[in-house]
Amino acid sequence: MNTKFALIGAAGYVAPRHFKAIKETGNQLIAVLDKSDSVGIIDSYFPDASLFLETERFDRHLYRLSKSGEEQAVQYVSICSPNYLHDAHIRLALRNNANAICEKPLVLNPWNIEGLHDIEKDTGKKVFHILQLRHHPSVIQLNELVKNATQDTKYDIDLTYITGRGKWYYYSWKSDMEKAGGITTNIGSHFLDMLIHIFGKVQECTVHISTPSIASGYLELERARVRWFLSIDAQYIPKSIRDTGKSTYRSILINNQEFEFSEGFTDLHPLSYQKILQNEGFRLEDAYPYIQLCHQIRTQKTDLTIGEKHPFLTEHHII
Repeated sequence: MNTKFALIGAAGYVAPRHFKAIKETGNQLIAVLDKSDSVGIIDSYFPDASLFLETERFDRHLYRLSKSGEEQAVQYVSICSPNYLHDAHIRLALRNNANAICEKPLVLNPWNIEGLHDIEKDTGKKVFHILQLRHHPSVIQLNELVKNATQDTKYDIDLTYITGRGKWYYYSWKSDMEKAGGITTNIGSHFLDMLIHIFGKVQECTVHISTPSIASGYLELERARVRWFLSIDAQYIPKSIRDTGKSTYRSILINNQEFEFSEGFTDLHPLSYQKILQNEGFRLEDAYPYIQLCHQIRTQKTDLTIGEKHPFLTEHHII
């Protein structure tokens, strides 16, 4: 018997990756929730899935299915909604006797994770998190390399991620600090999680720049010194990349050597789902370190007098 899924946030950017993952793992999507009815893409994956435009009716539907026996009940709810709704939607899933699979960021605040631990205990259900970069073959290889190096080895890293966004961005929830968590949370979560996962706990954190379109600073991890730069302003993408028509630039320099991981970056959701279905997915405790760091960056005052600065800050005359 295949596993039954529901999904919240069907009209969002990342939802198709979840549709694909559910289908490729041989399972069934039976219900979706979104306040928008522009969800025609579902036809390419699960045309028989029921659409709900109101949370209350979706909640009632899941409850009724949970009371109709194991064959009818939803086992997993995939959450692709706006960042600030993740916590509430995870709780909705668990209250309806389903496990939750949540996109990044898991939540916006560290204390939200403590609350989710409590509801896991109360319901006996689990919260899983999509941290697909940890499954990337290049990231796995780098993790092994660092593990096998001498313990006193400390790496110098430059992280640069720029993904151009148009005017629409500033009219959407994504530009609202209270709803999205700022640039670092919105576009930097996966990269910060990857760095902490490989190079260890945060020992020092300095924020140099924090604006609606740029965030940059310095991190000292147990085994790395990191200068980082994140932006949604395409003007900072190197000209050679812009000239090819690309609007995204990812770069991680480790001891001045480019770490290549861009291929396959967006194709890891099916593997993430396979791991979750085998009860090997990432959990609340895996998310806590990067959630705590993103919250610290978001709330910390900028200080240009401390820590090494990312070269883009001077190259682009930002400071």
